[in-house]
Parts: sequence; C-alpha cells; structure tokens
Amino acid sequence: MTGHAYRSFGLARRGRENGLPAPDAVALLEKGAVMPGGLLAYGNGRSYGDSCLNDAGMLADMRGMDRILGFDPATGIIEVEAGVMLWDLVARAAVHGYFPPVLPGTRFVTVGGAIANDVHGKNHHRRGTFGCHVEELVLLRSDGRRLTCSATDNPELFSATIGGMGLTGLILSAKLKLMPVGSAGIVQTVRPFPALDAYLDMAEQADADNEYAVAWIDQLATGRKAGRGLLITGNHAEGGPVQALGANTRLSVPFQPPVTVLGRPFLTIFNEAYFQAKRRQATPRTVGPLGFFFPLDGARHWNRLYGPDGLFQHQSVISFETARTALPALLEATREAGQASFLTVLKRFGRVASPGLLSFPRPGYTLTLDFPNRGRATLDLLARLDRITVDAGGAVNPYKDARMNAATFEASFPHWRRLERLRDPAFLSDFWRRTAMALDDGGAARLAAE
Repeated sequence: MTGHAYRSFGLARRGRENGLPAPDAVALLEKGAVMPGGLLAYGNGRSYGDSCLNDAGMLADMRGMDRILGFDPATGIIEVEAGVMLWDLVARAAVHGYFPPVLPGTRFVTVGGAIANDVHGKNHHRRGTFGCHVEELVLLRSDGRRLTCSATDNPELFSATIGGMGLTGLILSAKLKLMPVGSAGIVQTVRPFPALDAYLDMAEQADADNEYAVAWIDQLATGRKAGRGLLITGNHAEGGPVQALGANTRLSVPFQPPVTVLGRPFLTIFNEAYFQAKRRQATPRTVGPLGFFFPLDGARHWNRLYGPDGLFQHQSVISFETARTALPALLEATREAGQASFLTVLKRFGRVASPGLLSFPRPGYTLTLDFPNRGRATLDLLARLDRITVDAGGAVNPYKDARMNAATFEASFPHWRRLERLRDPAFLSDFWRRTAMALDDGGAARLAAE
C-alpha cells in the first residue's frame, strides 16, 4: 500500500525493509545490543496508521512466534505466543465450548497486537477490551530481562503494556481467559432505524439484551433519512455447531485501480441497496463467526478499492452526554466536505474499565469512518473531525490513526506521560515520535495554535 495512509496493511514495503525475524530480535535484546532508531514489535500490520511502524529503526516480525503453549478446558485458560492469530484462538477454543471474549473487525490480528492496542469488539458493554481478559504476559525488555507481568506481578508495567502500542518491550507470550459459549454460531438480528436519534433511543436496551451490538450508518443520507442505518445484534447459539465454521476467502479484488472506485455516486447507490437488502432480514438467523465478526475478511485485498493512495480511517469516542450533538456534527462535517465513507460503524461502549493505561474505549459512543485519501482535502476534514471530537470531550483512536497532531493526542490521552515513564528506552514507533515525542511542557498549547 502506498501513500500516507494504510501503508501498514499486511507486511508493507517499509516493514520488509527494516524487519527482522523475532528470534533475531530476541537475541539482540537478551544481549543488550544497541539498536539505532530503536525497535518495535510488528504483528500482522492491520493497524490503520503508523503505530506499528518504525521507519528510523527496526521492526521485529512476530508472526513466527505462533505456538499455542497450553490450554486447560476446565478453566478456559489458554497460553499462546504473541504471534498467534486470533482466528487460531477461535478454532482451538470452539471445539471445547469456549470463545475469545473480545474480537476486533478482522481475524488477521496477532495476540500481541491485540494486547498492545487493547482492541475492542462488538460487546464492549459486557466484556470490555481484550486486555480485560489477559491473565498475565511475558515481556522482554532491552536490558535482557524477561518479566512476568500481571495484576499482581509488575502491575505498573502490565497496565502500561495493555494498550501501550508495543512501547514497553517485546511481548513474548500471554495467558488469556476465554469465555464459555453454547456454540461458535451467532443468532443475528437486523433492525433498521430511520434516523440517528432513533438508534440512540434503542442502543442501551439493545446492549442489555444482547452479547453483541453494532450499527451501520448510511453516512451519505440527507434530509429525513439523515443518520438512518441498521442495528445488528447477536448472541451465541445454544447447541449449535462447535467447530469454528471457517472457510477460505474466495472473493478478491484482483488489481488496484488507478483511482478510487469508492466515490460518492457509487456509494450512494451501494448504501441504498445495502439498507434495503438488510432491512428485510429482521427474522433472527444463525450465521457463522466469519461473517458476523469479520465481514471485510470475506474479500481479499479489499483495500485496493481505495486506489493507489490508500485510505484514512477516523475513529472517535464521544461521551453519552454529548452524543446527540457531537455525532450528528461529525456526520454533517463529512457531508459538507463532500467526502464519502465506505464503511461507517457506530457502537456503544459500556462502563467496563480496562486495566490498560492508554486504552481507547471509554463510556460513550464510538464512530468509525473510512475515507479514500484525497490529499489535503481529506486531511483538512480529518482535522475538523478531531476538533469536533476534542471539543466534545472525546478521544481519537491512536492505532487507527496516521496523521493526528500532538495536541489532539494529548487531549485524547492526558495521562500519556505515565506511559512515557514506563516505555522501554529502546522501543519507539513512528506514531510516538509524531505525537508524544513532539510534546514538552508547553507543546500541546503551541501545536494547537499552529
């Protein structure tokens, strides 16, 4: 992927240029070797920005450390190396009646990456973030020490590592607590809503009634249809198939077009067709986990549709108190800018606190928007979305970001200096250089004025 956005999708060219296998990185750290430019763990590159890149230094490709070290069906505790993919967890656990408590929107994520970004899923209201289910982890620091970290052993480092974007050292392995389920299948229900207020009126009850809940928004709808969408809820089926119901991906975008095909005219037609098709699926039906949790994984190289300059994603979280004004403002800003979001997702975060120091989720609503990279026009829109978010007391997601300024980062995560104090001095990322390292005592105020 070229351009400023989405360059980390897969093992991008920059990842190959400065990457080294995990065993080599482990050996260097155990020797206390000096690495100019620093080191950073690289999982499977599904972050939407530069939090997993380190252009000035080295990347440790963790995907080779992919062993499942142990599993206890009596307790649901599984121990894995950091490079194990989340889908491997699903496949191993499902036959024993267990399931990962938290899954993000793609199965192509490593356990180490899920911990480092403290990812969330469609059930934050019940299960919190991925970090809520980490029993302990093993961390290798640049002084050669291997530290077991948990809520009781090295608790400060444990907290900083969860959501710490890989900056506290190399995560080697982790013990996770899985949840018991009736089956891997999901009983899914789709309910259309005519406007954003209608969704906000029903979202809390939907969370109370269901394990999973997520809304798709027609970002381009205007007038009486503005904010319309689909509320998709789900619960694990009882007595259904125990296997993970996996399938090979058959669809693929075979080449990258010279320009994005996801323009406003196409998406207007697509959104209307999608809304009408899905609204007819109100009767509950059982679906497999692939389709429910990972719809985009059904088409290989889907990101090529955005064209050679890639995409930018903007994910914000807005408090319950400001949602009814801030969420419409965010959607209106995108329409005024003439930008079309291919996938617009709205979820309700609950009050389950994460053990992570810099975890993104907090009580409120999170809105995710995807835009083709159109250069300055897109960057200006994203900066406007940042301002709306921050003015509403919200936050912008760092591991979905490729361009937020330091002031926005500090406003979103005012306690970032606590992570900086616990950061391993040999570990750095492009994101941390661009944001935290640009801040000093007066840095945020200065940058906000520029």
